[in-house]
Amino acid sequence: MMTLYLKRGKEESLRRFHPWIFSGAVHHVDGQPAEGDLVRVVTAEGDFMAIGHWQIGSIAVRVLTFDDEAVDADFWLRRLACALSVRVSTGIAGRADNTTFRLVHGEGDSLPGLVIDVYGRTAVLQAHSVGMHMCRHEIAAALQKLEGLQIDNIFYKSETTLPFKAELGQENGFLVGGDADDVAIENGLRFHIDWLRGQKTGFFVDQRDNRAIVEHYSQGRSVLNMFCYTGGFSVYAMRGGAVKVHSVDSSAKAVELVNANVALNFPNDTRHKAFAEDAFRFLQQMDEAYDLIILDPPAFAKHKDALRNALKGYTRLNQRAFDKIRPGGILFTFSCSQAVSKEQFRTAVFTAAALSRRNVRILHQLHQPADHPINIYHPEGEYLKGLVLYVE
Repeated sequence: MMTLYLKRGKEESLRRFHPWIFSGAVHHVDGQPAEGDLVRVVTAEGDFMAIGHWQIGSIAVRVLTFDDEAVDADFWLRRLACALSVRVSTGIAGRADNTTFRLVHGEGDSLPGLVIDVYGRTAVLQAHSVGMHMCRHEIAAALQKLEGLQIDNIFYKSETTLPFKAELGQENGFLVGGDADDVAIENGLRFHIDWLRGQKTGFFVDQRDNRAIVEHYSQGRSVLNMFCYTGGFSVYAMRGGAVKVHSVDSSAKAVELVNANVALNFPNDTRHKAFAEDAFRFLQQMDEAYDLIILDPPAFAKHKDALRNALKGYTRLNQRAFDKIRPGGILFTFSCSQAVSKEQFRTAVFTAAALSRRNVRILHQLHQPADHPINIYHPEGEYLKGLVLYVE
């Protein structure tokens, strides 16, 4: 393992256990590590600080451990066992009525660059760094040994998440097994999970708690679910007693999936209808009003350079919803853009409310669930923010 020397005084963030080392803090490395190699990080004086994966870019090292220890099979098993313990202790894992959860959430579980979502007996493993890509088989082996979790299939889905400049030629596929059973259970509801071609790992696990809140407010209401994707919010709304649920997504494939998920839970139920249309156009042209509207768009800003346009997009989208929702309606509105802060998102929604001249109250402020934990030393891990609004 090669040794990386920090510039003098650049170890302070590591003393605060921040898991990233930026390239500007690096003095030199003894040798020429390849991207993804483990490096031992020391101060200018040679004092040990951390071990992590070397990578090319503004973030030079993603820290795996602040202890001088081996990163081996036992290491991966200990980290996965700790992550599972968090999910069990919070009541998310270990339940027959909930076999869908995130087992590893990157920095939140001290495994930066790694995401593992569990769908029944299938785990979908996703690497966001070359280092985690290089360790995928060791991680898969540890998953199979993990006590308290029965995993028969491990699907590796990192084709679009790895740095393209690394030129790894990665293709998605099964590392273990190959079972085609794609149905998993979330809070007693069943969903088809498209880990082969779907977005992220196939399902937006991070909205589980917020879907339950939608269910709570759906009784007797007509519901519009914008950017519906798999239709999670729609299915919860139907179980909550909605009188009508409309799902909208620009992707015809997503509309097929939401229809399949509704049929899986509520066969022959005429309350639901799906539309393959652009969300902005649908909101602008729709004739009928709804009692409850859900706005859960994809990330409008994936980096800081797109922030200004993203905030304009959130304002425009929410203003259209404010203009259309019935008096006494409930609006659920979200941003999953890490580059957008809670304050910036709230200001965009405030601006939309002011432009629509509606009286609006905040009922709930929403965020990511317990299986998407935020490392207290890494506040950048907080990405999902949402508001539940009462509109007069």
